[in-house]
Amino acid sequence: MDRELRLARAAVFGAFTLNGFLLALWVVHIPAITDRTGVSASLLGMFVLLLAGSAIVGMRLAGPAADRFGSRTLVALAATTISVTVIGPGLATGPVTLAIALSCFGLGNGALDVSMNTQAVHVERAYHRPIMSAFHAMFSGGGFAGALVGAATQRAGWPPQLTLTCAGIAGLVVTAVLVPHLIRHHHPETGSRPEHYDAGRQHTATTATDGDDAAHGGTGESTRLKSPETQHGDRDRTRKVLSLGVIAFVLLLAEGVAADWSALQVREHLGASESDAALAFGAFSATMTLGRFLADRVSGAIGPVAIVRFGSLLAAAGLGVVIASPWLPLTLAGWAMCGLGLAGGVPQIFTAAGNLGGTTAATDMSRVFTIGYLGLLAGPAVIGWLTAVIPLTAALAVPLVLTLACAAGAKVVSR
Repeated sequence: MDRELRLARAAVFGAFTLNGFLLALWVVHIPAITDRTGVSASLLGMFVLLLAGSAIVGMRLAGPAADRFGSRTLVALAATTISVTVIGPGLATGPVTLAIALSCFGLGNGALDVSMNTQAVHVERAYHRPIMSAFHAMFSGGGFAGALVGAATQRAGWPPQLTLTCAGIAGLVVTAVLVPHLIRHHHPETGSRPEHYDAGRQHTATTATDGDDAAHGGTGESTRLKSPETQHGDRDRTRKVLSLGVIAFVLLLAEGVAADWSALQVREHLGASESDAALAFGAFSATMTLGRFLADRVSGAIGPVAIVRFGSLLAAAGLGVVIASPWLPLTLAGWAMCGLGLAGGVPQIFTAAGNLGGTTAATDMSRVFTIGYLGLLAGPAVIGWLTAVIPLTAALAVPLVLTLACAAGAKVVSR
């Protein structure tokens, strides 16, 4: 591998780490910020949804923009945005200013998610071997580092505005360093698309490119109609994107359930102390991070379909252990199995979405991202609704069944 490609990989690592780091700093300062702004717990729930909704908007806007202007440009813009806007929650003095700050931060976070994953696809394609999971592992590592830094500054008595301002400045410096090393925008699989032009009595088929209007004098007067073959290809592409989105929805739903409900499940089901219950999420997140560092080598050996299929089966088995276990060590092992099983699936999905061919890789990824992100939000909410009628542990049967269905549909990530 030449030096420029290694630097590009390191730059994408930096983007993923920065995203996780800044997001974690907001999370660990939520109690202090809500006290400062007078936001109640119920209103905070609405603000979390506002943050998520803004992120979805950012994802949907970033896809077409990255395809047009290049993912490198979008990474620079989005990373700058989150570095600046992460300061906002610390400076907020009331609910209105906090809502505005979170909206801006969410917009940049969603745009960075799409653009940095598009860059990751370009780098992975140039490497000619799986490396996507390692990028996602760096996001987890950045989140862990952000949590440690946030805890340390709070212990030292730093106010949130000081910590977040320093983090924002550091983010701008990191962005300035990494952006020059990212891969420039290119269309590696542009291909030619048959188009038909109707000019008076003549009906001729030509090969169309993005410069068609310029070739006709820039008038835009020619009418371009897609051939049946192109329309059929577009329908196949749409079905593929939707299928990948559904798989992402399921896996991220299970991840969201584990993140939000694992500790409470251990406390309620086993009567464990709060400190012991916290080990459940620790076991899940530790094996997920480890699994993402290992998943690339495993994917290179057995392929992405096997990663998704057997990973989903392992996650389902882990949830089964959690549901049936009467002992804390066995329950922790079940959550660890779940984290390891879910670790490699989502990166394989994003790689598949970014390699569907054509010139809309970022748009395809933004659609898959949006559907998957909805699963991350919906999972905890669905479990919460179910706990009104059945025990929390029994409600975990929902992600268990869905991950089994995901294993059955794993072929959709084949390249």
